[in-house]
Amino acid sequence: MCATCGCSEGAAGVRVIDPALVGSAEHGHAHSDGHVHGHVHGDGHMHADGHGHESGHDHGHSHGHEGHSHGHGSGHSHEHDHSQPVAAAPDPDRGHTIALEQRVLARNDELAEHNRRWLTERAILAVNLMSSPGAGKTTLLERTIVDLAGELPVSVVEGDQETLLDADRITATGCRVVQINTGSGCHLDAEMVDRGLRALAPPEHSVVFIENVGNLVCPALFDLGEAAKIVITSTTEGADKPLKYPRMFAAADLVLLNKVDLLPYLSFDVPACLAAIRRVNPRAVVLPLSATTGDGLAAWYDWLRDRVGP
Repeated sequence: MCATCGCSEGAAGVRVIDPALVGSAEHGHAHSDGHVHGHVHGDGHMHADGHGHESGHDHGHSHGHEGHSHGHGSGHSHEHDHSQPVAAAPDPDRGHTIALEQRVLARNDELAEHNRRWLTERAILAVNLMSSPGAGKTTLLERTIVDLAGELPVSVVEGDQETLLDADRITATGCRVVQINTGSGCHLDAEMVDRGLRALAPPEHSVVFIENVGNLVCPALFDLGEAAKIVITSTTEGADKPLKYPRMFAAADLVLLNKVDLLPYLSFDVPACLAAIRRVNPRAVVLPLSATTGDGLAAWYDWLRDRVGP
């Protein structure tokens, strides 16, 4: 997980940006110190969360590569007898890495429960949208926001390593959005979402879509406090993705098979994909759809309505 995936930048690389106050993607004046510049909560300050932290800062999400020193470092050339198997040398730092990962996840889970309570108290349905890059998360959000306008109050937390490009697309629909840029980070975590929610200030009895960073690995490991995890896969990616990335699909409450309008032009094996999903996650609901043409979207909207409640 993140001790080896490159998420080592920590708070210094995470920015929470309000596009409505920035003005456009060309104005990048949100600084990397973790503050939201321009978004004021009435008293002119970011508010402290339930753990006593100022939510304008990133606490505890530092996935350092502790103790990873590889190689011999002696400058000697070592010759090995390849006629016999060579046993791997024990790595004394591996235990430290695992302990770090466990502490990171434990800390994240604590903050995720804080987010979950905060959302539940306000009757806000938060869903975590995860996929590989290009599967259609943002296109689906654009279509969903427009189609459900006037029926469900919706706001969005956008996660990307850089830019406001997706946030600008959401803003164009008239929906409230906050952008989280993770820098070198490959996923959102619970503390980032806490900061995003406080900047977003979603109304009670509403829906918050959390669009995670495009990645089929690390986002599956991090609870954000959401009510449901939704994985979007697409017909352009290949039917074997659930088997190649089983942890992601095993975590899903709902799998959306997007871009079914392209099936006549692809060799995508729908039965094989469905079988692969069932193999790693028999409980997941699977809905085929096209965010472009609208095919299958009625079932997706019904799934949302059922969870919002009366």
